[in-house]
Amino acid sequence: MFIVHVQVQVKPECVESFKQATVENARNSVQEPGVARFDVVQQIDDPTRFVLVEVYRTPEDANKHKETTHYQTWRDTVADMMAEPRASRKFVNVFPEDRGWG
Repeated sequence: MFIVHVQVQVKPECVESFKQATVENARNSVQEPGVARFDVVQQIDDPTRFVLVEVYRTPEDANKHKETTHYQTWRDTVADMMAEPRASRKFVNVFPEDRGWG
């Protein structure tokens, strides 16, 4: 699996709009065949901070995700909601063991 954690901080006045747009993107993302999981989590002690936990079957599936209309709509919709540029970190799973691509 290829795992991406996207860390986002949004402007306080944009929290609800960001959540709505991001949940819509997540609902569409889990329909992609290359997406194994797509979680949206919000930090308890700072509700302006979110992490998108994106689990793809292959690194290529992550690239395909960025080509979808729903991702591009999300990206454009939330761009001005960001308090700072979003950051992503990429991971591979240690357990359960990799099941095929690497």
